[in-house]
Amino acid sequence: MTENTFNYRKRIADILLEEKLEAVGAVLIEGPKACGKTTTAEQQAKSILYMDDPTSIGQNLQMAETNIKRLLQGDTPRLIDEWQIAPQIWDAVRFETDHRKEDGLFMLTGSAVPADKSKIRHTGAGRFAWLTMRPMTLWESGESSGDVSLKALFAQSEKVDGENKMNMEDIAYVICRGGWPKSLSKKSQKAALRQVTEYFEAITRSDISRVDGVERDEFRAKRLMRSYARLQGAMTSIPTIVKDMKTNEPEGMSDETVASYINALKKIFVIEDMPAWNPNLRSKTAIRTSDTRYFVDPSLAIAALGIGPNDLLNDLNTLGLFFETLCVRDLRVYAEANDGNVFHYRDKSGLECDTVVHLRNGSYGLIEIKLGGDTLIEEGATNLNTLAEKIDTTKMKKPSFKMVLTAVGQYAYMRTDGVIIVPVGCLKD
Repeated sequence: MTENTFNYRKRIADILLEEKLEAVGAVLIEGPKACGKTTTAEQQAKSILYMDDPTSIGQNLQMAETNIKRLLQGDTPRLIDEWQIAPQIWDAVRFETDHRKEDGLFMLTGSAVPADKSKIRHTGAGRFAWLTMRPMTLWESGESSGDVSLKALFAQSEKVDGENKMNMEDIAYVICRGGWPKSLSKKSQKAALRQVTEYFEAITRSDISRVDGVERDEFRAKRLMRSYARLQGAMTSIPTIVKDMKTNEPEGMSDETVASYINALKKIFVIEDMPAWNPNLRSKTAIRTSDTRYFVDPSLAIAALGIGPNDLLNDLNTLGLFFETLCVRDLRVYAEANDGNVFHYRDKSGLECDTVVHLRNGSYGLIEIKLGGDTLIEEGATNLNTLAEKIDTTKMKKPSFKMVLTAVGQYAYMRTDGVIIVPVGCLKD
């Protein structure tokens, strides 16, 4: 066991990783830097190779060219950390899993997509499983009571019950702090918030260029991330992002340039847009199919804008915008634990649903995200019921639940119209 084991905070990914290792020869764990990929993998590793260890990186890269099989030797499961700096490891691992004919042999962790994919010749289908890790949810960080389980809602939503201990000040702080594991160990809120600011600086100064070796301007990257932050939760086109940036852009920006910056941020898992949901409806309705813009964690948007908890508390519209990003982050983790994905719904009539958690078995839940208060909750419930009525249940299942996910409120409960109200501080996988 490593030093990281002693203070390890359990993650939802622990069980997913264990299940995937039982099923296939190798698991690729992807996600943004500092979200806990390596530490989580270390808990199950029997041997470890840190590819980017400064004392051995030159040797490791040489051996990847001349004696790659030696890098794969060790007790299994063997963790190969930051494997993407030597992309040929992928095919070597695939070859080993084919010939050893065992499961649970390797874990590969990486905080970026390989820059040079020409050295990868095989997709890995049948040999690899994929696990996406994101920053910690409120349940993992210990701030959610976990009284309301997403899994239980899919089984029987009528019995929803829970108590929330988080207030609006708490919500504003966790939005700005984010779900970065190291921030939870900081002695002060100021130190935790500073960590996110430094992460933002690292992204824009170096990470966005290092991912594929293309030199990108630090200040242009910052302007792009600020624009992306302002457009969180919207189906915004690249030309619209360019237009938003132009007020502070000293020179012309092409759509292609902005697209390249966005793609680089996606490769390092800073941006994670949300696809559209396309249900069977009773009547013909044009559904908007563009992705919705999101950062992987709301704290990155906050850092890009240079604001803090007090700014959010003084501007509830902005607080509501980034509260949605916080909920999307948590719902993605909880959905993956239940073999599902998260989508959004918008149609030409203006009807929308902030998130739809859709499981592989065809079950789904409709979720509206609101800060709280009777007016906003009523608005969310009306949207959910309107959408549920439009779905053709002769061609697909009826919703397993309709939920308004709130920032505040003491209890989780069900309304007389069947809509459940759940504070995010009650939710878990």
